[in-house]
Amino acid sequence: MLLTRVITAVCLLLLILPILFLAPPAALAGLVAVIVLLGGWEFGRLIGLRGAWPYVYAVACLLVLIGWHDAPQRDAVTWLLEASLIAWGVALVLMARGVRTATPAFTALGVVLGLIMLPAFGHAVMVLRAAGIGVLLTAAVLVWAADIGAYFVGKAIGKRKLAPTISPGKSWEGAIGGWLLAMIVALSLAATHTFAPTWYSLVADKGGLRLVVILTTLLVAASIVGDLFESLLKRQVGMKDSSRLLPGHGGILDRIDALIPVFPLAALLLAWI
Repeated sequence: MLLTRVITAVCLLLLILPILFLAPPAALAGLVAVIVLLGGWEFGRLIGLRGAWPYVYAVACLLVLIGWHDAPQRDAVTWLLEASLIAWGVALVLMARGVRTATPAFTALGVVLGLIMLPAFGHAVMVLRAAGIGVLLTAAVLVWAADIGAYFVGKAIGKRKLAPTISPGKSWEGAIGGWLLAMIVALSLAATHTFAPTWYSLVADKGGLRLVVILTTLLVAASIVGDLFESLLKRQVGMKDSSRLLPGHGGILDRIDALIPVFPLAALLLAWI
């Protein structure tokens, strides 16, 4: 299993890194479109769609992604990113409700949420990339740092369950540990301007290190929400992984669940400040 995970990770890096650093932005846009398409198929299954409907839903997510890109309104992408904040607010309400059996009403609501969340994520990737490769990568690094910190701290001292019915393995201690590691990374990049421009250096230039602390905390919270929401969806339909598209890793959503709310929020925060 470990060898399979490593091989899959290396293959993904060999695909993604050249696109990020060597290819034109159009290549990244194509990769994002594929991710949204495959993620849409997985999301459709997680909200209870069956038969051919997850495939139809995947195409619908892709069409929304393309449609918003070609929308004539100048602020259309910003509106989509803002709509994703509302969608994630609804997701929080669903999480507070707890794990239940997926009903037709839940599936219908999930259809709407996914048609906002996934295209917003795709456009946010391009918005952050337009600000600089370092901006995009450091927004992702925050999520990875929070995940790593939460894993090791939670493993060592985690006792108080964060969301016991949704994800019993996650603890408040782990969440705090993840926040601390993400904060160390954020403040280090902001204070030293290493690899600038980064997401943190841009925020620090506008509002100082205090603003970096506040906004980084918001992004870490968003990453936790994204992770827990996917766990909620999987539990409601009785699935362990969103799919088996990535051997040893599960599905696309299993790898980007925390990034889906973080990237639109990160893009909006840069615009607002």
